[in-house]
Amino acid sequence: MIPAVEVKDVSYRRNGTLILDRVSFRVQEGDMYAIIGPNGGGKTTLLKIILGLLTPNTGEVSLFGNPPEIGRFQAGYVPQFRTFDFRYPITVREMVISGRLSYIRGATRRYRKEDYDVTDEVLEKLDLLRLSGHSLSHLSGGEQQRVILARALVGKPRLLVLDEPTVYVDTPTEIQFFDILEDLKRSMTILLVSHDIGVISAHVTKVACLNQTLHTHDTPGITEDMIAATYRCPVDLIAHGLPHRVLREHHRREEP
Repeated sequence: MIPAVEVKDVSYRRNGTLILDRVSFRVQEGDMYAIIGPNGGGKTTLLKIILGLLTPNTGEVSLFGNPPEIGRFQAGYVPQFRTFDFRYPITVREMVISGRLSYIRGATRRYRKEDYDVTDEVLEKLDLLRLSGHSLSHLSGGEQQRVILARALVGKPRLLVLDEPTVYVDTPTEIQFFDILEDLKRSMTILLVSHDIGVISAHVTKVACLNQTLHTHDTPGITEDMIAATYRCPVDLIAHGLPHRVLREHHRREEP
């Protein structure tokens, strides 16, 4: 079976600094694959390489057996929440339907009936149809988060890629969001990255740890050895229904 994502021996340097070092892993169709790790560990850089937005110095990447420049048209991308300016005067429907632009052909660049139908279908699925005429700035954080997700879903992707999807939301909203992903993973492959474990292990099929190099056993389990190798500092794992991580004092660098 051709994997949804295959990364082979990928290394990447920026301005002489090694960001990723010989990273290799596979995401099979139907997986909900999580990559965790500290800020500055290269997670966002890896996603951009997978989507063909950056070119690795060494190694190869394929999406459904194709190079990223082709395969990414079968992927929906949810970038970090902070990359959006929700003060922009645009409605929920206008924001979501803009995810269909790459499927429009011809010089007129006009939306078709199919684009509106797919948009309304996704809005209803994510409980946003009632808010379709509202300005983005008038939404709650959880509603804005679902709008970003809806924009990625209107392209009907086979692969959904999410970068820190719950970093700026509260715990109830985070739990609700992962319930949505739990439903979506029945019909698509999901790859997400996070700097925290949180509720991830309750939903994912596989977990990898990334901090320049990647550590994984291709299972949903996270071992103390994986965590220690990734965070490169003393770590205690505490279980209270949900896994958490507690790190002693150490230095962190910004995410590439």
